[in-house]
Amino acid sequence: MLDEEMTIFDQLILEEHLLRNDFRNFCVVNKGSSPAIVMGISGKAHELVDLDKAKKDSIPIIKRFSGGGTVIVDTNTIFVTFIFQKDSFSFPAYPEKIMKWTEEIYKPVFPELFALRENDYTFDALKFGGNAQYIKKDRWLHHTSFLWDFENSNMDLLLHPKKTPSYRDGRSHQDFLCKLKDHLPSKDSFILNLKNSLTKQFEIEDIQKSDIEISSTERVSTVLIS
Repeated sequence: MLDEEMTIFDQLILEEHLLRNDFRNFCVVNKGSSPAIVMGISGKAHELVDLDKAKKDSIPIIKRFSGGGTVIVDTNTIFVTFIFQKDSFSFPAYPEKIMKWTEEIYKPVFPELFALRENDYTFDALKFGGNAQYIKKDRWLHHTSFLWDFENSNMDLLLHPKKTPSYRDGRSHQDFLCKLKDHLPSKDSFILNLKNSLTKQFEIEDIQKSDIEISSTERVSTVLIS
């Protein structure tokens, strides 16, 4: 388990390395990043981001290596990523099966109103966690951005996407989202409870980012686009 604060760009580079060049299982936890907008690999900035406002506010835009939607992140975002060998589990590495496994991991961490809805983590019908996945031949990755807190003005940087989950029902970002801080006592308690949940299935070993060597010549798909 790697629990260390870093920019989301650095985290995505690290995750790509661990996914493509390592064989160990990892949980990466990051309690906040400098502000950034992160899109999925197929995202088009002009369709998803208010580019003028992002430029005015000096918010960088990143395209990550995985699919999924667009998020604005900052120091009030908690990032959790699972990277596993496929043969660590008896279930097939399909998106729905992976999502179901993560739901079971998070059930002891959150209040009873926690639910997985159309690939989002929610309390009732309010989203607090967005997910994306990458599945390759022998490994898979599942990463989540949790909204510990957020400024409504930051959400205005994101345009209303063309494709949305049905339970969103046309709601604005402000009416669709909720804050994790309103349901849990602290970031540290969230991470401790997550670690306790994982220990029911795995033996946890703590590591540091400095223990991992990333070559400057490695192929990466995560890019800073503005």
